[in-house]
Amino acid sequence: MSKKKLSYKSAGVDIDKTDKMVKKIKTMCATTTRKEVLGGIGGFGGCFEIPKGYKQPVLVSGTDGVGTKLLISEERKEYSTIGIDLVAMSVNDVIVCGAEPLFFLDYYSSGKIDKAQFFDVLKGIVKGCKQSGCSLVGGEMAEMPDCYPKGKYDLAGFCVGVVEKKEIIDGSRVRKGDVLIGIPSSGLHSNGYSLARKAFSKKELRSEWGKKLLVPTKIYVSAVKALKKNVDLRGISHITGGGLYDNIPRVLPANVGVVIDKESWTRPVIFDEIQKRGNVDEVEMYRTFNMGIGLVVIVPARDVENSLRVLAVEKYAGVVIGEVVSADRSVIIQ
Repeated sequence: MSKKKLSYKSAGVDIDKTDKMVKKIKTMCATTTRKEVLGGIGGFGGCFEIPKGYKQPVLVSGTDGVGTKLLISEERKEYSTIGIDLVAMSVNDVIVCGAEPLFFLDYYSSGKIDKAQFFDVLKGIVKGCKQSGCSLVGGEMAEMPDCYPKGKYDLAGFCVGVVEKKEIIDGSRVRKGDVLIGIPSSGLHSNGYSLARKAFSKKELRSEWGKKLLVPTKIYVSAVKALKKNVDLRGISHITGGGLYDNIPRVLPANVGVVIDKESWTRPVIFDEIQKRGNVDEVEMYRTFNMGIGLVVIVPARDVENSLRVLAVEKYAGVVIGEVVSADRSVIIQ
């Protein structure tokens, strides 16, 4: 048995340091507060009142991380946008059923908390919450020296939204002849980085290519909110890992599929660069990346023109990318 006197701090966890950080964390979180927030940061749980006006409110939850995009932020020592990605990946999942994001919580863990790194990440989370109109009601900082090598960290996010039960968008009303409108992505978003990173050297990841790979995920909350008010939204798909091939079928009834014209939009150069450098097959590209389309909405043909108008007002450049056909949840990209 060791005679050396042990403490939590000597074991690698500094509670006093994290306690001192909480005051600043509270100030930053307060900038995202909605009127439904009850209490503030510091309790064992975040309390949030369901907004008034709902007759049959249904809570919708989502959780995600940012994957190996973290490794590029570490390589470049840039952390100010990765928090936006964290919020975006969860809120974009929540909105596809028509829900309004209400609040968000984050989880940050590392071997040893780097104060500057943490607050850069938190700035991004706050910015993402403001963009999506939800409150940052809490989170967790975990210092685990035996789990993470020096300088390494991980993130997870959790979002809860609400939707009126009769207004849930689940794709069940999608019909043959409906039209697919694609809303452009800002790049890779937070998917496919295990492949993408292999196409670039570490030196290149510190160059302009690394900067392009770190462009934060676009948040589509205002686009969906505006479309819900003005058109018949029958299906929404967030294009994440698996691309168009795997994500669109998740919102299709059993008797229909879609045909997509890949020439209908201009895909960002970063995808061409990855494909060229890695000699990646075309189908593999479309099964791995969003290829420039971050969100797909499905509307009846009569609502196409109005949908594009609404998106333009919200500063989203929507484009018709395909149509719904008779099939069994198949996706044909041609």
